[in-house]
This record gives sequence, structure tokens and C-alpha cells, in this order.
Amino acid sequence: MNMANQGAVRALLVDDEAPMRDWLRSRLAQVWPELEIAGEAGNGIAAIEQAQALHPDVVFLDIRMPGKNGIEAAAQLAAMAQVVFVTAYNEYAIAAFERGAMDYLLKPVDAERLAQTCERLKERIAEKRRAAAAAAAPAKAAPQEADALPVATDVQSMLTQLIQQQMQQGQKRDYLRWVQASVGTSLRMISTKEILFFKSDEKYTLVQTEQAQYLIRKSLKELEDELDPDEFWRIHRSSLVRVSAISEVTRDFRGRQLVSIKGSSEKLEVSRNHTHLFQQM
Repeated sequence: MNMANQGAVRALLVDDEAPMRDWLRSRLAQVWPELEIAGEAGNGIAAIEQAQALHPDVVFLDIRMPGKNGIEAAAQLAAMAQVVFVTAYNEYAIAAFERGAMDYLLKPVDAERLAQTCERLKERIAEKRRAAAAAAAPAKAAPQEADALPVATDVQSMLTQLIQQQMQQGQKRDYLRWVQASVGTSLRMISTKEILFFKSDEKYTLVQTEQAQYLIRKSLKELEDELDPDEFWRIHRSSLVRVSAISEVTRDFRGRQLVSIKGSSEKLEVSRNHTHLFQQM
């Protein structure tokens, strides 16, 4: 393995949100101070390129990313390193991750859970290095290649099962529970239960809670696909509202339906395509 310090364990952090990578780097420094962060990537394509160049021992990998997503990238990354998914979604067949070939972490990452994952990673990487050292002897050169294949094949097989299970059990999916918003140099994890509504704001989406407003890069279309449709309604091309936050629906002098939100002075317009949501008006 091409690394300056043969004893160091190297990691690659992959997430399309830079604040999330910074936050994970900080948490890893607390639970695994010896871990060397070899590099970062913001999408699956860059992650594969970085892994080929940096030869990390472990890749902490987000799932929902532009370009090549985490599931797609992991099919290649798993042959090069231990893969740990770090995601806000648990519909990716958690039981498959727990077979031992990889692990998963749900955002926001719990420090104790992260520490457990790091301990398992240390054990697996140590075992892999011992096996590689033993296989370095000429007599064991051939078994080294034979031993490496089943591990990668098993991981790729599990990834295929994950994708199939997602397609077959889409109706049982777990919906988005947390939204990430950058606040200065920190990352704010906002529970969807706190959110009153989302509103499109040019290149960004405004997230409104009772206490504050935040801007995120995720589009309303993405949010609509990821949020529970029983909890959040699309009432306009530029707004998504939490149903339980609606206090009343009125009409203005032009006949437009306007939604009043608990804990907010703002009124949101209901477009003609969504007036069926309030048919009794």
C-alpha cells in the first residue's frame, strides 16, 4: 500500500456537503485521533478517483449525492477499502450492512455509535494487514489473490441486493428525518418535526422553523420526494408546508387560497394545481 506511514490508517470522507465532512472529521478526531484523513470528495466519481490515488483503508460514504451516488460508487470502492455509509436514510436494507462486510451510520451520527464503528474498523483493517503480510511470502502469493476476491464479490452482491430491495420495498421506505443547513462554519441538523415550511428562494431553499430561517441547497423537488407525503404537502411550485402547522386557509379578494402557518406571520399561496387539497374551501 502506497503510504508514507505503513502503520497509519487512512480514511477518505465523501459527502456533497462540505460542513458535513468538517463535522465528521471533527467527530472522528475525538473517537479515533490516530486516524489520518487522507482526503475528501463531494461525489461518487471524485471518491473513486481519490481512492485510486490515495489508497485509503476506509471510506466514509454518503448515499444521496449528485452524479454517481454512494450506492453506485461503493460497488467499486468496496474492492479498495472498507466502506462505511454515513446517511440520513435507513431504507437501504440495514440488515445487509450488519453482515460484517461494511457498516452504516445514520445522520446525525451518535458519538457512541461512531466509536463502535471505529473499533470494528480497527479490527478488520488489522486482520487485513496481517493477512497481507502473511501472503507476502512467495509460497502464499497465489492464495492472496484468491482470498481477496470473495470479500469484494460478497460486498458487491450485498449492494445488488440493496438496490433490488429498494425497488421492491419502496413503499416501506423511511422518510427524511433531518435536514442539514450550513450556519457560518458549522452544520445545523434540523429535525423535520421542527420545520413549518420550505420555500424556494432562487438557487436555495428557505427552511422555516418557529425559531429561525435557514438556507439549504436541496431543491423542493428533492425534498418532496424524500419527505413523508402525509406530513408535508406541496401547495405551490415554490412551497412545501407541514400539514400540522397549518392554522387556517382563507381566500383573498382575488379568490386565491392562502395558508396561514402556526408560529409564523407569513401566508403561503395555494396554486390552482393544488387547490384540491382544500376542497371544502
